[in-house]
This record gives sequence, structure tokens and C-alpha cells, in this order.
Amino acid sequence: MTLLSVRDLRVSFPTRSGIFEAVRGVSFDLGRERLGVVGESGSGKSMTGRAILGLVRPPGRVTAQRLELEGQSILNLPEPQMRRLRGARISMVMQDPKFSLNPVMTVGRQIMESYRLHGKGDPRAKALEMLAAVQIRDPQRVFDAYPHEVSGGMGQRIMIAMMLAPDPDILIADEPTSALDVSVRNEVLHILDRLVRERGMGLIFISHDLNLVAQFCDRVLIMYAGRVVEELPAADLTRARHPYTQGLLNSLPRLDRPVDRLAVLQRQSSWRED
Repeated sequence: MTLLSVRDLRVSFPTRSGIFEAVRGVSFDLGRERLGVVGESGSGKSMTGRAILGLVRPPGRVTAQRLELEGQSILNLPEPQMRRLRGARISMVMQDPKFSLNPVMTVGRQIMESYRLHGKGDPRAKALEMLAAVQIRDPQRVFDAYPHEVSGGMGQRIMIAMMLAPDPDILIADEPTSALDVSVRNEVLHILDRLVRERGMGLIFISHDLNLVAQFCDRVLIMYAGRVVEELPAADLTRARHPYTQGLLNSLPRLDRPVDRLAVLQRQSSWRED
């Protein structure tokens, strides 16, 4: 079943030197699966996620042949309608909880806002239940804490709890583990995997870590300069054919094949062509 259908998605911004296209003709379908979106910084990964959620503000411009959520067009909806979709149908976990959580509100109040907005049960009880669902050992203590009183890993779990509170159909996770150490990262991934499987959600997992995406996701989109250059099953990532994907893989250090110097990615102008 297709949850999200995207065709020829483009995001552009006016500059002094002309129109800059941050996203150029991105197309994909998302089912109840874990879809990885990989690329270097500036490749358009995060901007794609923001465009889907209607978070690109003027003078930015979003166009597409199709941007549909279960058959319903969500392209450039009026803001009141888009607000009803955000959280309830599509949620997004941002990269760094330090910049996403409100520093002057307790964790519990921030999670309760989601339940109050979408009117699902007792907000306090539901918020405590959600904190427990993301494996926080003492939900009551964290509920009463402020964001600066929790660790980075716990902050990321709180963000996941907040975004999953309304039980959305799709979760967009924008590099949710990039600021975490390996042990905490694995715990967060385990939580995401369990919640996606139990709730039957679709997950768009944005990352720059090829090894992580290959292990965690079902399918992978490789982005370069605002467009998708290759799409393949995550299990086949090491057999990628596009020279950009091969270059990224060759630039990764490997314990089984140590080298004196890692390969440098040699970019080609043809990769930017539509």
C-alpha cells in the first residue's frame, strides 16, 4: 500500500545570481517500510523532508507533478489544513533536540501539547505512556524535567516520543542519530524499528551514514546536488552502479580492507544533469 507518492518534487530559492534549485525532480513512493535517503551535506535530503511537510517558507517555492498522502494531494495546502496534517498524519524528528525542544517548557508539557492538539485521551497519562514506550526508565522524572536537564540521547528519545504521540502514518527522521554515541544510537534505532513495525508506519530515514542505512533500512535513495541519482534495496547497496554511490562507498574506512589512504570522490559534471 502506498502511503506517500512524490513525483518531480522541486524546491527553489531566488538568489542574486538567479534561481537556485535545492531539490530537482525528486520522485519516489513510500509504503509501510523504512526508506533511507542518503547523500552529502547540501544534497537536498532535509529540504525534501521539509517540502513534504510544507515547511519551506517564502521566498522558497515548492512545485511537483504529484505530492499525495494516500491519494490526497498535500501540495501547497493552505496553512490551516497543513497544520491538521502535521503530527496527526506526518511527523518529523529533527537532527538535534537542543534546537527543537522548547527550553522554557518541561518535557511533559511539550509532549502533552501534541495530545491536546489532536484530542486523543488523557494528555498526561498518554505522555507518560509514550515516554515509557521509547524506553525512558523513569518517565515521571523526565516528564517534569526541562530539556537542558537531560542528555543528548534522552533528548532524542523525547523528540521521537513527541512526534509519535499523535500516532502518525509517516515519520520523517532527519539524521536522528548523528549526534549520539554508538551505544545510544543503536538504542534509538531499535526504538524506531520497533515502533515502525508495531504501528505499521512508513519511515523516511535521512542520513549521511551509508553503513547505517544499509543495516537499518529496506530501500535507499541516493541524492546528489538536489536529485536522486540511484535507488536500490538497502541489502544491495554495496553493489550500487552509479559512480557517485560507488565513490561514497570507496571513501569509507573498512576494518577488513585497511588502506594507507582513502579514495577521494571525483565528481563529474554529468551527475548534476536532469
